[in-house]
Amino acid sequence: MINYDRILIRFGEISTKGRNRSKFLEKLRQNVKRVLHQFPEIKIETQRDRMFVKLNGADGEAAAQCLKEVFGIQSFSLAIKTEQEIDQIKDAALSLFEKVFEEGKTFKITSKRADKKFQLDTGEMNHTFGSHILKNVEHSKVDVKNPDINLQIEVREEGVYLSCENIKGAGGLPAGSGGKAMLMLSGGIDSPVAGYLAMKRGIEIEAVHFHSPPFTSERAKQKVIDLTEKLSKICGKVTLHIVPFTEVQQMIQKQVPENYTMTSTRRMMLTITDQLRKRNEGLAIITGESLGQVASQTLESMYAINDVTSTPVLRPLITMDKEEIVEIAQKIDTFDISNRPFEDCCTVFVPASPKTKPKLEKVERFESFVDFTEAISKAVKDTETLTITPGFSYENEDEDLF
Repeated sequence: MINYDRILIRFGEISTKGRNRSKFLEKLRQNVKRVLHQFPEIKIETQRDRMFVKLNGADGEAAAQCLKEVFGIQSFSLAIKTEQEIDQIKDAALSLFEKVFEEGKTFKITSKRADKKFQLDTGEMNHTFGSHILKNVEHSKVDVKNPDINLQIEVREEGVYLSCENIKGAGGLPAGSGGKAMLMLSGGIDSPVAGYLAMKRGIEIEAVHFHSPPFTSERAKQKVIDLTEKLSKICGKVTLHIVPFTEVQQMIQKQVPENYTMTSTRRMMLTITDQLRKRNEGLAIITGESLGQVASQTLESMYAINDVTSTPVLRPLITMDKEEIVEIAQKIDTFDISNRPFEDCCTVFVPASPKTKPKLEKVERFESFVDFTEAISKAVKDTETLTITPGFSYENEDEDLF
């Protein structure tokens, strides 16, 4: 029985790109190569409207599993390639069909003739190869409207490709093709999902987490490292900046009235993140805010907080409800990590009655009585930076994490 010899990858939005299409295709090729690194025999070939993964004896089913979460792929199929010879195509079609056929299943042939010089048109191809299967496979039956098996035969100049299944890809744009942005990553459910969706639009992320020892524990820090490790599986690696925030947060608690401390805290976080963005040549900031979900995520709060920067702040979750966010968190395997009971600096210091409609002029006046400049600069200077890759392990010798 014939074995698959390649995987045919179809593009989504990349197909609409013009002169810069090659940049997107190269980034996709790199990402595909990265997720298939355990198959050294595989070769990748890119064409204008297709990408082919030549298996060269590798396990096609296992390789296909690795491609399901690669952004930029609309769909893909395990396939066989033959020459433009009718008998070769018949043999390959029959062998492929027998590989997937079970008694009682129906089928149809879907032909595409990209090479118009091929001797049969699509109708003739459907009849020729469908008849061949009916003659040689007992109990096979055609159903053109709702078949169990759709045998696709695509004739191109360089050969003929046959496949039986279109596997849905992750869609979006290749991770890393759309510039860099800083993700404000807490230990909660929302921000990892925001990072995931940003990567789906091609953005390279660097994560920024605010750590306030001794008020937040090393377990809270490990939680964020583990969340970053999950995100790194999408793009290969993610840089994580861990900001020492205790001094700044204590100054806020001492100086700012309680119902405005959350607003001021978010403003200082955004200020520090923006400085890290400049230092690391990022172009935007990403947050996990969902409109109206908590006090700091009302329009009035966003207006007062956002005033500290002119940098674009991207909010992928802005219109989502919690159920939609949780569904994605479960899909990307961050939900259980986010639910670990270790608080971050925002939840530790949350006021009893945070202001839901803070006034910009008021928070500016409260902050004006203390100069935060030196503490902010020190926090940026003392930021710990880690490069997180899949399987990353971090151990702190000062505290037993588990």
